[in-house]
Amino acid sequence: MYYSEDLIEEIRMRNDIVDVVSGYVRLQRKGATYFGLCPFHNEKSPSFSVSAGKQMYYCFGCGAGGNVFTFLMEYESLSFPEALRQLGERAGVELPKEEEISPQARREADRKSVLLEIHKETARYFYYQLKNEKDRTGWEYLAGKRQLTPATITKFGLGYSGKNSTQLYRYLRQKGYTDDLLKESGLVTIEERGAHDRFWNRVMFPIMDVRSRVIGFGGRVMGEGEPKYLNSPETKIFDKSRNLYGLNLARMSRRQNIIICEGYVDVIALHQAGFDNAVASLGTAFTGGHASLLKRYTSEVLLTYDSDGAGIKAALRAIPILKEAGLSAKVIRMKPYKDPDEFIKNLGAEEFEKRIGQARNSFLFEVDVKYKEYNMADPEQKTTFYNEIAKMLLGFPEELERNNYLEAVCREYQIPAGSLKGLVNRYAYQMTETYVKPREKKKQKKDSMEGVRQSQRLLLTWLIEDTSLFDKLKGIIGPEHFTGELYQKAAKLLFDQYEKERRVNPAKIISCYETEEEQREAASLFNTSIRREMTRKEKERALNETVKRVKAYWCEYAAGNTTELAELMEISKIKRSLDNLHISLE
Repeated sequence: MYYSEDLIEEIRMRNDIVDVVSGYVRLQRKGATYFGLCPFHNEKSPSFSVSAGKQMYYCFGCGAGGNVFTFLMEYESLSFPEALRQLGERAGVELPKEEEISPQARREADRKSVLLEIHKETARYFYYQLKNEKDRTGWEYLAGKRQLTPATITKFGLGYSGKNSTQLYRYLRQKGYTDDLLKESGLVTIEERGAHDRFWNRVMFPIMDVRSRVIGFGGRVMGEGEPKYLNSPETKIFDKSRNLYGLNLARMSRRQNIIICEGYVDVIALHQAGFDNAVASLGTAFTGGHASLLKRYTSEVLLTYDSDGAGIKAALRAIPILKEAGLSAKVIRMKPYKDPDEFIKNLGAEEFEKRIGQARNSFLFEVDVKYKEYNMADPEQKTTFYNEIAKMLLGFPEELERNNYLEAVCREYQIPAGSLKGLVNRYAYQMTETYVKPREKKKQKKDSMEGVRQSQRLLLTWLIEDTSLFDKLKGIIGPEHFTGELYQKAAKLLFDQYEKERRVNPAKIISCYETEEEQREAASLFNTSIRREMTRKEKERALNETVKRVKAYWCEYAAGNTTELAELMEISKIKRSLDNLHISLE
């Protein structure tokens, strides 16, 4: 069912966000804003803010943010229509009765919604096939060989695709879905010679997003056949690099960290053993998108990749990605077993808990892997190892942290501390001589870009908090001066809103973004502030500096994207005029 924008806005306005959120989170008022412990990540001091004026929430810790719909969708794992209906009932607004509409009409209205519907229907079908008494292949594998309980099988919605390679296709066609939709879903292959299922004769693992919506599948072949594991292709609803298997459950765990495994069965085995914070990447290498996703829910990640060569390489690839995202990483030792599933079956949950307590610091794990590459009885290889470690230690920019790790490495590998420190200092000097200038330029450029982004966020927040600035900035700053798709779209919506209504409604703007990720990012644009009270003169000075920075960067950006002499001269004129720019707050 699809609802008008006016109805959506009426329901949002009738549900004060402070009232709604306080039903889930204990809030304490501080000035005009309410604060509490964030329900979306573990924290000890409140960084979760709710603004009655903006009708938005934002967490300064994990970046979660949005309006009242976003909150309910993320907290309760609801779809937008479900959140709308719940808030409508709360506010006493009667929604139109949902009418039966054909798959063709649904496809025209919302392609993604239909794809989600198809996947939900398919998950039910596979689950039914698993319970089918006529073919116990899937059940015997999961309950017998893998020792999964009926409760675990139900919890993860596991299923089975039968031996007939057109069975699912025929079932979904009977439900009214067209060939065009089924092909787009990735569940069916349609060729000139006919149609057949992507998954058949496999135990099935539904892949769910953080809102527990089925977005894809993984299938493990029964008996002989290649590939052993087969995943859904990427579609409009399934992006492997931005989803993790089991995260919909792990994000609700009371444990303070998240365990990353290599496969579906490892995740399920750990959950069954009580480790409900386990997740796995979806048949692809760990990415920055995965790390960003994890950072919403934890600050520490435990790696349990397979103990073979491929697993060690996967861990070594993941560690720098996690560090880059600001996450602490440790490695759990699986030996003498290959993976968590084997470990749990042989040594049990209590022993695995001990291994978590003994998890190896990620840097020391990297050193240990490097150590095994060299023959320490050979003086040349031993020297090479020392040099490699010295280079690795340069990855710690803070001297205190670097020295702590240096001492730990020397203690463990019996390396003279003075000698290793000398090597580190020598390499540091060489790097300073050779690379510092290019790196400084690169860092300055990165810092400059982040400074501009911060200025743009600050300006958007000020415009919301003080609408008189729109008139003061008219002819000086407009939405076209914001760079980057997200920033420019938010600025355009905000300026257009003020132009038409002479007021701003940031919570309504959030609803213009389709995905939770976009809503979260948009919310951050309207929740940037200087963390101290300013006098009028200080704010005036800050406003002028912010406007000049945003406009100056736009000039550089515009100049770099044109070769027309007249345009370049105009841009140069605008940039020179910034020297005399002064905006008064009086």
